[in-house]
Amino acid sequence: MQPIQTLDEFFTRSGADVSLHHMGRRVVACSRETLRAFESGEIAWPEPWQQQARLGIVFRMGDMPEPAIWFLALPLDEQGMLSPAQRDGFINRLLETLGRNVAQIESKPLKQQETTDVDHLMKDNPLAFSPDITFQAMLNAQATYALELAASQHLEPVEAYLTGQQTFDWQALGLQGIADYVVRLDLPISEALAMRLPRLPINVVHSLCYCLEHRPLAEPLVNALRARGEQAASDADIETLCACVRAVGSTSSTGVGEWYSSLLSDSAACGPDIIAAIAGRGWLLLEDAERLPLFLQRLAEDRRTNFNAVVRDLALIPRLRLPIMLALRDAPTDSAIQQRLSALINQARS
Repeated sequence: MQPIQTLDEFFTRSGADVSLHHMGRRVVACSRETLRAFESGEIAWPEPWQQQARLGIVFRMGDMPEPAIWFLALPLDEQGMLSPAQRDGFINRLLETLGRNVAQIESKPLKQQETTDVDHLMKDNPLAFSPDITFQAMLNAQATYALELAASQHLEPVEAYLTGQQTFDWQALGLQGIADYVVRLDLPISEALAMRLPRLPINVVHSLCYCLEHRPLAEPLVNALRARGEQAASDADIETLCACVRAVGSTSSTGVGEWYSSLLSDSAACGPDIIAAIAGRGWLLLEDAERLPLFLQRLAEDRRTNFNAVVRDLALIPRLRLPIMLALRDAPTDSAIQQRLSALINQARS
């Protein structure tokens, strides 16, 4: 019997019911095949964040009354591949906690005390991390929706408020309800929200945007978010503008691409906050032969940005690695990009 060497093998052999979610750049479903290929060294992690593969693992095994949730941040090397040492240490501690060999794990369901021990293992786990509250709310919303479980009690008042059916203090809205609402967006709901968006209070818009950024959006809602963002820009409200820019980041549409390009083309409007919003949530739109060099140019021109850190972080994304290398190579010799690269080379030599 082969020893358990990967997380995927542990969940397979234990017979656990598992769902995986990316928890780095956004909260989206992650396939078991992605984890399997990543752990076997076949692929780089597709959505790295701060040189980590951040995972939310929702699972149930044995006689667990409720699913358990693990948040794991697996270290990546310079190529975005798994650095396995800490993962291996975690698996060893997991098996020691269970006090079982592979055959026992496969043949006997875990008992209540054992599943409690497995859950408690995360308390002293160097791989564990705590996502921010919006990420946690989105994971809960996505998991319950996928399992066809009831939404939180906060969904109903959010629906009533955002559709204009009821008027009450927006501070009574729960973030979990907004997340549940966003997960259930279809075209009619999106169109209704687009009509309502111009009249929503700023704080509601912010919470809504930070949930919307985790999923693709319908065109009417994208247009409404752009209009709200451009109004915020006119009002010098950078926080709301950036929230709207982030909100459309998972939507790879022509409209979003045009908006990003227009922002990047305006050197006066494209400050470090906009650059960070696009890099952190709108990286899908940077896979463009014209938009990526323009983004790198703005990044290099603004001395308030950490050019090296942002480029390194984006280059870990497999689909952007080669385009970024080519864009850096092809930048004009007198450009801000080449100046930044020269400074980095000189710094490394000194």
